[in-house]
Amino acid sequence: MIRVLVVDDDFMVARVHSGYVERITGFTVAGVAHTGADALRAVRDLAPDLVLLDIYLPDIDGLTVLRELRADPATAHIDVMVITAARDVGTIRGALRGGALHYLIKPFSATALRAQLEHFNALHRRLHQLPPAEAAAQEDVDVMFGARPRTTRAFPKGLSEQTADLVEQALRAHPDGLSASECAAATALSRPSVRRYLEYFAATNRAEVRLRYGGTGRPERRYHWRP
Repeated sequence: MIRVLVVDDDFMVARVHSGYVERITGFTVAGVAHTGADALRAVRDLAPDLVLLDIYLPDIDGLTVLRELRADPATAHIDVMVITAARDVGTIRGALRGGALHYLIKPFSATALRAQLEHFNALHRRLHQLPPAEAAAQEDVDVMFGARPRTTRAFPKGLSEQTADLVEQALRAHPDGLSASECAAATALSRPSVRRYLEYFAATNRAEVRLRYGGTGRPERRYHWRP
């Protein structure tokens, strides 16, 4: 099993990302940290194989955590994947120069994270299959340094993958379900737009619709993400 440390200051987001990881064969969550200091301690105590590292942390930022991990011989070998809402070039460059394996911009879907973790798993196996005393062939190096997988999904006309990911993440973060109005408030999108995505998820069996009856009038449609 590949042991993963999830680092995010938002408890709910950390929980969602941990759920993503646990659903992928061959991976398990070794621990969760919500601050940079806790992340450094957890890496040293738990020795995970991979760290999913947020940039915006309440004490020290993720790039500082990454640099400290690389500077310590005891943790320099541990792989790090940055997962963050930070889109500025300076942060992206800092992650690249700090040795991050990849950089996922929030919000992202479970499919996007799965693709990157499965890619990591394939590289992990490839490295362990190479005898330490033997020189790697160029084709082995090409596989390890080659292009990363891209995940695209086909959506009906008028729907975008980025907005679908935003609605999906809102549903995942609310296991008790959301109405269209509540989802619109959670995503800062318009109610008609959100309703189209919710109905699309329901039609493709990715979300379940439950009716909640109140007083008078039509029952409220509440959407629940299917695990």
